[in-house]
Amino acid sequence: MIPRPELLSDLSGSFELTSGATVAGPFADAVRRALPLLDLRPGDSGEIEVRQDPALGEESYRLATGSRGVEIVAGGAAGAFYAAQSLHQLLPDASYRFSDRASWRVPGVRIEDSPRFAWRGLHLDVARHFSTKREVLRLIDLMAAHKLNRLHLHLVDDQGWRVESKAYPLLQEVSSHRPRTAVNYYREPEAYEDIPHGGYYSLDDLAEIGAYARSRFVTVVPEIDVPGHASAILAAYPELGATGERYDVLDRWGISPAILSPLPPTIEFLTTVFDEIIGALGEVPFFHIGGDEVVLDHWAESAEITAYRDSLELATSPDLQAWFLRALADALAERGARTVVWDEAFVAGGLRQDTVVMPWRGMGVGRRAAAAGHDVVATPVFPLYFDYAEAASADEPMAIGDTTTMADVAAFDPAPADWTEEERARVMGVQAQLWTERVPDPRTVDYRLWPRSCALAEVAWAGSGGDGFDERLREHLGRLDAMGVEYRPPAGPRPWQRRRPHRPSGVKVTDVMARIDGMTHDAESTRPSV
Repeated sequence: MIPRPELLSDLSGSFELTSGATVAGPFADAVRRALPLLDLRPGDSGEIEVRQDPALGEESYRLATGSRGVEIVAGGAAGAFYAAQSLHQLLPDASYRFSDRASWRVPGVRIEDSPRFAWRGLHLDVARHFSTKREVLRLIDLMAAHKLNRLHLHLVDDQGWRVESKAYPLLQEVSSHRPRTAVNYYREPEAYEDIPHGGYYSLDDLAEIGAYARSRFVTVVPEIDVPGHASAILAAYPELGATGERYDVLDRWGISPAILSPLPPTIEFLTTVFDEIIGALGEVPFFHIGGDEVVLDHWAESAEITAYRDSLELATSPDLQAWFLRALADALAERGARTVVWDEAFVAGGLRQDTVVMPWRGMGVGRRAAAAGHDVVATPVFPLYFDYAEAASADEPMAIGDTTTMADVAAFDPAPADWTEEERARVMGVQAQLWTERVPDPRTVDYRLWPRSCALAEVAWAGSGGDGFDERLREHLGRLDAMGVEYRPPAGPRPWQRRRPHRPSGVKVTDVMARIDGMTHDAESTRPSV
């Protein structure tokens, strides 16, 4: 079973779970949503009985199966949903396929289970290469099957803007597409594929994504990354920039010097967009505003921005960036959302105390953020950037660097033992990132995410990769096959998964980690780190 439960013991007896069986009790709808292919029916009593135990946590459950059927005891609807996901893993792989099979044998077991971490996340960059609504909904289903519960959508970057705005329609009309895309290797001469790329979610799409995710106990965390990574925004509204010059939606990878102005019109623009996104999603307990890899040169060179900074009695451009992010966080707090940032924003200082920090540059800066009283979600490049190749081999599809293996992910500890108890208590959870510069299509998304996300699920739910993980994964791959997931086989890619070949050791992840960890000790380390 992946992720592994706290306690699993075999019991005598078994029974046949029939398609169309009855589920009864509180949270019956959550059980039905977890097992759509079984066509369960609600009723007053039945083969699956659900009870609530208020002493259990919202996501905790007990599951017992035997000759008399299935009993689920859950703390809340999420716990019942996860109990049903565990029940599904007791069934044959074929139960993950639509068929007219009438029944499945359920072995007798007892499971007691609860998650180690509240935040069990996947990040998907839809700005560099767009994922359609259909693909996002499928990813939510896959996350739910693995008890992952935070979907972080990176909605804007230099290379594209991905959500409709009624107030600022040029965002979808101009900023949502680019005429071509870079295909060259890292630090090699630029080469392009002259095929337009683009797409965006309508507000109705976003509403559907939010509702679909909530029904599967997944929280969508939208990200509007500011004040850097702004080429796409400034292609539509150059007046929001520090210089007023118009940029094109970037067609190459890397970072642009394009930066939003920190002046009041920009804050008005962003709060309006926040309102549109929050209004569409319906519930946004967390909203990510980035704050990473910012080139502040244009702020320092602008007389108007310098005068504004002086009026705020701020000494430096990094101080102004900290003020700007704090102003946005205050606006989000008024709208009921906690702000999330990348670790540069913490290093710059001035954050609201309730701001959540994602330390992508390593757990050293994560520990400092936790010690300062910030909640932390572990997101380090190694081993949680899934755009890195899984082997230093030309057989792999093109990647930003190498190597991050499934074993590396399974061995990761989001709350290290050498941290203090207070620091460990600040770790909300763990999240893997899939940046999509080198991920051009849904099949490559599958390849990069799975089965490394199975190891992530184990760490996020159980706290660590447990004994027997490799053996359990071998069995779990049959479920992924049945669900149509084009994962990376443990032995390496299939011939059609190789695509444009990887250039091994273009960027070594160990070298990256040493360099960017050092940068986190510089209060002005806002410049691009990679």
